[in-house]
Amino acid sequence: MVKPEIPINEQKRLSVLNSFNILDTLEEKEYDAITRIAADLCNTPMALVSLIDEDRQWFKSHYGIESSETPRDLAFCAHAINNPNSLLIVNDANKDQRFFDNPLVTGGPLVKFYAGAPLNTKEGVSLGTLCVIDTKPRHNFTKQQQASLRDLADQVIAQLELRKQNIQQKLVNEELRIKNDQLKHLSYRLAHDMKTPLLGINSIVGFIKEDYSDFLKETEIPNFLYIIDNRIEYMEALINGIINYNSITNEEIIVEKFNVSNMLKQVLNQNININNVNLHLTNCDIDINQSLSSFNQIFRDLISNSLNFVNSPNIDIHISLSEDYDYYFFTYEDNGPGIPEKYWQKVFGLFEKLHTIDVKNTGIGLTTIKTLVEKLGGKITLGKRNNNKEGVFFRFSLAKIKV
Repeated sequence: MVKPEIPINEQKRLSVLNSFNILDTLEEKEYDAITRIAADLCNTPMALVSLIDEDRQWFKSHYGIESSETPRDLAFCAHAINNPNSLLIVNDANKDQRFFDNPLVTGGPLVKFYAGAPLNTKEGVSLGTLCVIDTKPRHNFTKQQQASLRDLADQVIAQLELRKQNIQQKLVNEELRIKNDQLKHLSYRLAHDMKTPLLGINSIVGFIKEDYSDFLKETEIPNFLYIIDNRIEYMEALINGIINYNSITNEEIIVEKFNVSNMLKQVLNQNININNVNLHLTNCDIDINQSLSSFNQIFRDLISNSLNFVNSPNIDIHISLSEDYDYYFFTYEDNGPGIPEKYWQKVFGLFEKLHTIDVKNTGIGLTTIKTLVEKLGGKITLGKRNNNKEGVFFRFSLAKIKV
């Protein structure tokens, strides 16, 4: 028996192999499918995805063989990786000086025929082979079977690369999740901590107004106090908006069955001064399974914007609903000033707003809506109303949740 030589790029090869984090992992159907197909195409009882580490060959997939590894010194595949550009074909191991007395030939699994296609990576190293094995000599291993074995070996590498990318993406996603959680916690703490000094400033302004009311009448100070009051009110609205945003966007999704029309009417009635509001609903009298709290928050913010920014004597709100197999589609319109098209993307950004400081507009509401819609599997966009009518026109979808 001839022991396999160690490749001249062994350290690099082992480093690349370890980068895949594949050794000693559980069986996976993708690789088992490849070995099953390889055995079928090559008409052999056994097929392996074999990976060569420092002292063994380990089988990521083993079709027709019970063992999961063998010593490297006995491995046919350890010979194959030394010639990455060609198949290693052993027609009759009993007559090959390298293998005739190999324990894998003289004993189980009685290897007589072997064909191995090296698993070559983009770094130019061979990790192991996709090989097929027979318990009797073979001299009829066709060119077509050889080509199929090479193609399937390429598929093994493709699966390894895809698996590696998925692991890396999961690590990146987890790191982003941790950093995002830290950022949300920081913003939540900052928002809460800012409330105390604001309350103090607000109290001082109140004391000044109460204790120095006669003096204030003879100065311009009341104008400054009004500005301070206005800024405090805006900051309180901003802080409450941040806290609310963190709360609702991190809330667990709980699916409930509810009637869309009834819920929309309840959301509207939660507001005061709605005598001049006309709510027009189209195809909304249906029951859906969705997150009720998120649904209410989306329409609470949309309706609140309409109540704040529509200056007409009568506020007209139009909401329509349609559906297909996978999604519910909503449109929301009002007769307010609308949003210029050049701002359609900008307004969904956090703290983005079209007006100067205004307690009615903190730049958080539309960000909250977009975040919730996407969290519920949908998308939201702005558009134009029919017949060039003035007002906002939102289109958004919510994924149907199968329960």
